[in-house]
Amino acid sequence: MRINYDLHDLQAFVAVAERASFRQAADDLFLSQSALSRRIEKLEEGLGVKLFERTTRRVQLTNVGQAFLLNVRTALDGLEDAVLGVADLAAHRTGTVTLACVPSAVWHFLPEVLKEFSERFPRIRVRVHDESAQDVLNLVLAGEADFGINFTGAEEAEIVFEPIFKERYVLAMRHDHRLAQRKSLNWKDLAGERFVSVAKSSGNRSVIDAALAGVEKHPAIFCEVNHVSGVLALVEAGMGVAAVPGLSVLPERPDSIVGVPLVNPAIHRTLGLISKRNHSMAPAARTLFDMLSKTLIKRPSSGRKGPKPPA
Repeated sequence: MRINYDLHDLQAFVAVAERASFRQAADDLFLSQSALSRRIEKLEEGLGVKLFERTTRRVQLTNVGQAFLLNVRTALDGLEDAVLGVADLAAHRTGTVTLACVPSAVWHFLPEVLKEFSERFPRIRVRVHDESAQDVLNLVLAGEADFGINFTGAEEAEIVFEPIFKERYVLAMRHDHRLAQRKSLNWKDLAGERFVSVAKSSGNRSVIDAALAGVEKHPAIFCEVNHVSGVLALVEAGMGVAAVPGLSVLPERPDSIVGVPLVNPAIHRTLGLISKRNHSMAPAARTLFDMLSKTLIKRPSSGRKGPKPPA
């Protein structure tokens, strides 16, 4: 059954019910009594029931009208909450922002910006998915993350990729390794080294393999693990050396692992903010995205203390 009424008709009904007077309700709503009566009649005709008993002396709800009043008040309260909720979201007072990023970004890029964001918008919840590069891309494509920080995605037609930082690969080794004091290293200098690497399924491995495709002499891999964090653990244990993104080697740990830039060829990866093309972000997500974009264009500081982050 289709009922022909609108929000103003419901508001008129509640006003009459609460005032028990058409005259007083009309004054509250800045309507003439005849206009108010037409709204109530329209509502009763649409519902097919009588909502008020009217006499010359008083207006009283019928039994059906009393039950209807409870439902209408609940509906109007819910509508008001919904409207206020949208206003809160637009004003950055409530809501959730979901961000997907490679783990090294959590360590190096996010803390300072997230701290500022939470101070400005303390009721906005931020959910961070620190995942592999492919998983980050998939989360953004699926709409499960508002945006991401990743070094893949630029080639995807559905993704907008905004570069924020160009990261150089280095050779990670123990501080007491014979090559640790070099300013840079050619790949051919590493031919005799025991080389630890991430697995072929890793995005980092794809970057390295593509860059070395034309290099005649380069080290043979003797051990593979799935994540850069595992690679660095093996390097620290003295099991070999590894080519890793520069951000994964913390400069405040020179007594443990050092990273020397690799050349001929030099290998880089570009980290960027990724978002789904033609997808409108919620206001809070857009604000955090813009804050990250402005902050991360320059190289981040690396003054954080603690254990090595994964990459």
